[in-house]
Amino acid sequence: MSQDSKNENKTCTPESETAEAVKDEAVENAQAEANAEAEQTAQDAEAEKASGKKDPKDAKIEELQDRLRRQMAEFDNFRKRTEKEKSAMYEVGARDIIEKILPVLDNFERGLAAVPEDEKGSSFAEGIEKIYKQFVKTLEDAGVEAIEAKGQQFDPNLHNAVMHVEDDQFGENEISQELQKGYKYRGTVVRHSMVQVAN
Repeated sequence: MSQDSKNENKTCTPESETAEAVKDEAVENAQAEANAEAEQTAQDAEAEKASGKKDPKDAKIEELQDRLRRQMAEFDNFRKRTEKEKSAMYEVGARDIIEKILPVLDNFERGLAAVPEDEKGSSFAEGIEKIYKQFVKTLEDAGVEAIEAKGQQFDPNLHNAVMHVEDDQFGENEISQELQKGYKYRGTVVRHSMVQVAN
């Protein structure tokens, strides 16, 4: 290598080092400025939070969320109210149908009671009795149950006293005879038992 080349390398080295130092200093300054800006942004956010000021976007989001919660609550209340009304309508309709069916059941029982003793074993009488039992079973499955009466204490919520009788075989206010069966539908009286009460 010539002497001129050695001299040229020696003169370039200090300049390169200076440029590198300037570059490093610029990078450090940029990082310092970025950190300071980030810190200032965080401080501004904390100050804004402390002062109670909200970003308009956050306020809008909260407003929409609140509106959504209210609408969901209203819909839930509407759904529950509709189900309750539907159930009440079903109960009223079922009670109305049962009240109309009960006289048919009474006639079945009267017909069976009127069958002469010598014909009770006939195929016709047995067929009628089977139909009657099927009828009663269907009503029971639907929630209809007969009200107990004879031998029970008179209860105005369940029984309708149409006759009073003096009978030592029965206690005070005890039902001595059932004149017409009463029925309940899902625990609610559809028809009161028509009874005779001992005094």
